[in-house]
Amino acid sequence: MRSDGRKNNELRNITIEPNYLMHPHGSVLISYGNTKVICSCFAENRVPQFLVNSGTGWITSEYSLLPGSTTDRSKREASTGKVTGRTHEIQRLIGRSLRTVVDLKQIGERTLWIDCDVIQADGGTRTAAITGSFVAMALALKHLKKNGDIKNIPLIDYVAAVSLGIKNGDVYLDLNYEEDFSGDVDMNIVMTGSGEFIEIQGTGEKKGFSQDNFLAMLELGKAGIHEIISLQKEIVTSFVPELTL
Repeated sequence: MRSDGRKNNELRNITIEPNYLMHPHGSVLISYGNTKVICSCFAENRVPQFLVNSGTGWITSEYSLLPGSTTDRSKREASTGKVTGRTHEIQRLIGRSLRTVVDLKQIGERTLWIDCDVIQADGGTRTAAITGSFVAMALALKHLKKNGDIKNIPLIDYVAAVSLGIKNGDVYLDLNYEEDFSGDVDMNIVMTGSGEFIEIQGTGEKKGFSQDNFLAMLELGKAGIHEIISLQKEIVTSFVPELTL
């Protein structure tokens, strides 16, 4: 039994509150336990220079930890004048994950801007951001279709993410901060609803891990993501009933 009472193979309580903000084309507040992230999506009628006159759209992301999200105040990166390597890595991960499940030609020469603001961090902020961003994006695409900007909802599949770890030889699903900090191994997995892997980030923080450990984390991660995508589907299909993925 873990510090929060969960079994090794149990997710934290995950909630997704749709249309959390009034101005973005799509938004959610997503919670993975005590980790809370606001994910929003705006559509902009232009694309990066390398896609001009291509007829293809783009999806990109910005991610930030708000000052009050951590035990010690997190500096706003705008005040330092640069984006940290960690932030840059997470932003690219979110963008890659979402682009994998969208037919970009169907959105035309538009950019979907995904903003992920962590208002409370307790481990798994990047995985929560990916899962929440997918729902925010689906709501934004519904908005574009309703306005006649696109003909169809161009989603190919669902996508979600979860963290895993190993401590004292045991594999854990969906790590909170204490488990992430004290564990021997941590991993983040991004997968589609059809069971394909988009990204696997595995790191031996204090020791290496065997192939058997690796496979055990993959299997547990797949089961966890299956649960998370079931929650996504409940929300998305209630707002976008024409989506039948």
